[in-house]
Amino acid sequence: VYGSLAASDPAFSETKRYEPNSPYSASKAASDHLVRAYHHTYKLPVATTNCSNNYGPYQFPEKLIPLMILNARKGKPLPVYGDGKNVRDWMYVGDHCDAIRTVLAKGRVGETYNIGGRNEKPNIEVVETICAILDDISPHDPVMPHRQLITYVKDRPGHDRRYAIDASKIERELGWKPRETFETGLRKTIEWYLHNDAWIEGVT
Repeated sequence: VYGSLAASDPAFSETKRYEPNSPYSASKAASDHLVRAYHHTYKLPVATTNCSNNYGPYQFPEKLIPLMILNARKGKPLPVYGDGKNVRDWMYVGDHCDAIRTVLAKGRVGETYNIGGRNEKPNIEVVETICAILDDISPHDPVMPHRQLITYVKDRPGHDRRYAIDASKIERELGWKPRETFETGLRKTIEWYLHNDAWIEGVT
């Protein structure tokens, strides 16, 4: 909802104005404005959270991390948009759920809290890390090493260059911090996809 950042820009804080650059992000910004309007007009008790990119078990296969895991295991290409240097801040889904519970229990009505993982990574680094972990724990896949499958494809329209979340407010005021590093959360995620073929078949 905040738009895009240059490499030298500070991370998004709760006071950053909304500048959505795609219809998808504009719809999310609109929902935040609607919630705030109900709070100010009708005193509806609300709190708003904005978060980093999530990953973890049960994420649908069209998303970056599960797509890379599943394609790599089948020896299929790993499509990376543009030059692969678009940056996202990643957060394990269990940490996000814990943060939302913390806001519900301790947050102030009418406030916004940014929830971030403090894990800024270029997309290509994410894909290469997935490949390295799979090389270690799934060494009998059709193509080894898995990074041979990385394929650069045309960038998608409106692809924001960098997102980064400043989560210092929720850390300072509510005492929340993520428990997982990117590497520990990613390994848990990959292991989950390796052991849940029935669920994967049911959604693909």
